[in-house]
Amino acid sequence: MNPAIAIPGLRRNVLPGFSLTLGFVMVYLSLIVFLPLAATLVRSLELSPAQFYAAVTSPRVLASLRLSFGASLIAALLNSVFGLLVAWVLTRYRYPGLKIVDALIDLPFALPTAVAGIALATVYAQNGWLGAPLSLLGIKLAFDRAGVVVALVFIGLPFVVRTVQPVLVEAERELEEAARLLGATAPQIFWRVILPTVAPALMTGFTLAFARALGEYGSVIFIAGNIPMVSEITPLVIITKLEQYDYAGATAIALVMLVASFALLLPINLLQAWMRRMSAQDRRV
Repeated sequence: MNPAIAIPGLRRNVLPGFSLTLGFVMVYLSLIVFLPLAATLVRSLELSPAQFYAAVTSPRVLASLRLSFGASLIAALLNSVFGLLVAWVLTRYRYPGLKIVDALIDLPFALPTAVAGIALATVYAQNGWLGAPLSLLGIKLAFDRAGVVVALVFIGLPFVVRTVQPVLVEAERELEEAARLLGATAPQIFWRVILPTVAPALMTGFTLAFARALGEYGSVIFIAGNIPMVSEITPLVIITKLEQYDYAGATAIALVMLVASFALLLPINLLQAWMRRMSAQDRRV
């Protein structure tokens, strides 16, 4: 008989009981998440419906929303592709300097966003190290919409890499070898063996990168140029409203961004859960 079972009064859970744990979680979430969101909603209700509609549908706000969500989506998609590639190189190959490359992936986590923005603007400006040769080709990155995407790719890449990397480490290499012995080509192995394995983690990384990009501010304002109707992101519009003491207008824009973000992230999370269930069923089969 298992000795642990024979010990009287032994708890199966290390943490306290369900009621105490759930109460602590609800209090914590209320103070950190629910109350600030409720305050945003209440403050935006100070505006009449006509004022609210006018505040969130002004051409400047709509242009910033299109830029913020569009650039975040593009950056998350790029990070999904290149993040998977980076994670593959980090896990499947051994070469000198691997530890250094692996440590550099976490640099956007530790680097202040303002410093990242200044560095990106310096490098990609028209007289910068990369901006100068790109400008000769007619490509302008800094102080334009493209600069927003560059900054969001920079800060979002680690989310994809660090999410996919453990899955690739634990992936069963025998399945790839078996597929190769059965005559599968490299593309077939990737699409039918590797991708289904990493797809749930890749979707998680995409979601994290997308959500992180939506709220990014520090690194973007230095490289975007912040031209209204051109390269101005929504967080900057909110900050501008706050500096003008238009708190109701700022919270109204924030509420729209919150609702739109939830409307996009909810189906992504549902798709992610479905992919995980399908992956678990395939492993059982």
